[in-house]
Amino acid sequence: MTSERPSHATLLFLAPSLIWGSTWLAIKYQLGVVPAEVSVVYRFAAAGLLLMAWCAATRKPLRFSRLVRYWDLGTAFAFLAVAPADLGDPVAYSFGHVEFSWATGIFRDDFFYFRVATHDVDLVSHTVGRLSFGPGPRDHAHVRSLDPDVERAVERYVDVQLAPEGLDDTATDARLRRYGELEESAGELYEYKEQVLLASLTSAAILRARYSERQLHAVMVDFWTDHFNIDSAKGDCRWLKAADDRDVIRAHALGPFPEMLRASSLSPAMLWYLDGRVNRYGAPGDRPNENYARELLELHTLGVHGGYTQQDVMEMARALSGWTVRSRREVVFGLGKVEFHPEWHDDGEKHILGRVIPAGLGSRDLDAVLDLISLHPSTARHLATKLCRRFIADDPPATAVDRVASTFVSSRGNIAGTLRALFATPEFMRVRRTKLKRPFHFVVSALRATDARTDGGPALHEMLRRMGHAPYQYPTPDGYADDETSWLGTLLWRWNFAAALSGNRIDGTHLEPAVLRSTLGGEEGLRAHLLARRATPAEREILAAASDSLPLLLASPAFQRY
Repeated sequence: MTSERPSHATLLFLAPSLIWGSTWLAIKYQLGVVPAEVSVVYRFAAAGLLLMAWCAATRKPLRFSRLVRYWDLGTAFAFLAVAPADLGDPVAYSFGHVEFSWATGIFRDDFFYFRVATHDVDLVSHTVGRLSFGPGPRDHAHVRSLDPDVERAVERYVDVQLAPEGLDDTATDARLRRYGELEESAGELYEYKEQVLLASLTSAAILRARYSERQLHAVMVDFWTDHFNIDSAKGDCRWLKAADDRDVIRAHALGPFPEMLRASSLSPAMLWYLDGRVNRYGAPGDRPNENYARELLELHTLGVHGGYTQQDVMEMARALSGWTVRSRREVVFGLGKVEFHPEWHDDGEKHILGRVIPAGLGSRDLDAVLDLISLHPSTARHLATKLCRRFIADDPPATAVDRVASTFVSSRGNIAGTLRALFATPEFMRVRRTKLKRPFHFVVSALRATDARTDGGPALHEMLRRMGHAPYQYPTPDGYADDETSWLGTLLWRWNFAAALSGNRIDGTHLEPAVLRSTLGGEEGLRAHLLARRATPAEREILAAASDSLPLLLASPAFQRY
């Protein structure tokens, strides 16, 4: 006798209703609207339905162990379904007539229709949002005060941000004095525990992004940290990454790219991370270590489609051989010191990208190859594409990329000049509020938007870790991704953070909601500040039904974007 099973097609048809309801009940539980029991029961039911459908489809028996294993499956699938949409917190739920368009980013049902408007984000909010980690309560008024004409005011703001040395940042410097170990020489950094250095680096990054007047510089430090990514967990990078952050990334964030590239190539941390320190030539026939040479071409300069070959990688590795850094495994004195050993260098002739590097240059081979690639047209296009992706759209407009690449070459890699050209493109001015904030950006923008005081301490580190965006801890050389798809799975943690921040439940961080509303002129001012525009009628209805609008505003789709 055989037992009948429910149709897996029927179960899959019913499951989305429970998934949708369970997800929003979980959110409303975080906001204190429904009790935990309701949220948990609904989530369990959704996961159970999905598991039953899977068992029916695969003809596997339904066991309690599998149900426990897939406890959060319902919520996970829900995020994959609804994350690309512009969603708010629905007042009511409908499971019978649901429409969702991936193309337009609209979710619609009988009770709820909400799409984030982007066309009416004003120029000041747009520009400040793109050039910073988000505006504070007084930033919009400050920019408008720079000139009676709004366009000239924005131009002045851009000019000031492109010349950070002219901005007084002593208040931020004072906050960072507690992390004096980060200013030690490479050798002295070995005197500290690696966990202390990583925590200090992370806190310093949060505090600069939160408080610095030099916001564009902080944004570009974040950009270059990923471009020249170093995982602080590898070998002596545990100590040396602090020096790299100070002497390579922050020192050159808005300077000439060729100088930054050379500083990175001789960074003790980079020599450790990409194995340049063990790229040694001893005798004819020795095969060089290609790791750094490959990433130098693929990630740091020309790009994966930059026109180089495997032979170019091999020849580049030969040219870079002989450089090393003193390691705690090898010496006692001079730790972290970079040295060139002629006896470990392949001093023969090299052929790279159609050019001949003559024999006998020794350590000058490094300068010869960097001169060849730092301003190469492929490097210009690779960097222009990444910059336009950061400041305009995930799919960078070709016309903007062309203009930015041309300026990069004509300015001989001047980063500030290249950015100025980018900010002047019609695409930058026209495409507004389309980029999804990465978790670090989201967290810091919420701190800035609410004028929250923070010590940048362990509680925030843990939240960033849970969102998958812990600074200086990405394991592969390509760095954290800068596209929307990579970060859609963090939405629940973002909502958790919005609720915790609004409720002052984050250790070391505190905000004053009443003071914030007063500064912004009341509830309407708060909404305009956090949404960067007027609230839509649908948003007004949702916010009016909430006992506290602040967590909803911080968790809203509009605030997730810049």
